[in-house]
Amino acid sequence: MSLVFTLDPAVDRALRDGVLDLWTDVSNAGGAVGFVPPVDREAVRPELLAHLAAMAEGRHRLLVGRDGTGEVAATAFFSFNTHRLQKHWVWLYTVMVHPRHQGRGHGRDLLAAAADAARGFEGIDAIRLSCRGGLGLEDFYGSCGYKEVGRIPGAIRVAPGDDRDDVVMLLPLR
Repeated sequence: MSLVFTLDPAVDRALRDGVLDLWTDVSNAGGAVGFVPPVDREAVRPELLAHLAAMAEGRHRLLVGRDGTGEVAATAFFSFNTHRLQKHWVWLYTVMVHPRHQGRGHGRDLLAAAADAARGFEGIDAIRLSCRGGLGLEDFYGSCGYKEVGRIPGAIRVAPGDDRDDVVMLLPLR
């Protein structure tokens, strides 16, 4: 079963709860989305609210993938640059596929939908994202067309004595 992707869905309680549950479940499954397990919904909620506030201000846009039952199964947030010399590319943040949907190609589908969406943004030539090293994520993103363009050794501290590289990836759109 494939996911149905929507850019800029209406933000209502069901969407907020769906993204919150997704983010919590992905985090607790070991996903590199800003938290270290165990985490609960209340720990994730302030970060989600910050993303939603940025959406309301026009600084972020949301791409949501829903499964056949209509549940939120995947997300990616776009963040627009405000610096006048960097407005030609966007950041892709909080890229998530629910653990029960992983291994079915939905991550690739999400990234393809994100690239398609970004091609429709005026003046955008590329997508940048960063990922946590040590999990093979850069290999996955590389297989989806992204190129590693930078690496900051030990920039992400998962736990005392467990520092990971912050890997910057780029997908040219033109």
